[in-house]
Amino acid sequence: MVVFGALVASAAIAADDEHPKISQVSWLTGRWLTTRPAKKGITPVKITEEWHPALDTTMMSVGTTMRGDSILDSELVVIREDGKHLMYEAHPRGQASAVFHSIEVSDSVVVFENRAHDFPQRVGYKRCGPDSLLAWIEGMQKGQQRRIQFPYHRVKQP
Repeated sequence: MVVFGALVASAAIAADDEHPKISQVSWLTGRWLTTRPAKKGITPVKITEEWHPALDTTMMSVGTTMRGDSILDSELVVIREDGKHLMYEAHPRGQASAVFHSIEVSDSVVVFENRAHDFPQRVGYKRCGPDSLLAWIEGMQKGQQRRIQFPYHRVKQP
């Protein structure tokens, strides 16, 4: 009976090790910037995401979209461990929060999904190098498949 109990405990530990861990997405840590080109005399838009190092089973980001000195938009994002998934909680300014669960987690890619959300239904990040990152949102919008990409590069903390 002791052997059976040890086997069950080993299986539980092995199964827990298969669940994604926040440490697998620690490569997001840092300040990331992308710039959208200016349109006919309008100042370019700068989008930043500042990911803070993981604390225990959670990490957070503050994102801002700015034109010049004006904040056009902002968003708080929390990624946390939750059993079989990492959860991506988006809290955009002026909109309802949305939660997405991980469908892919590796040392260079993480993709989250919420099929019931209006747009986007998926949020993803791909590490392209030590100082570059591709983020995207995608899904159906008004009956059309849509994908918006954000090619970020790492910048020093202010």
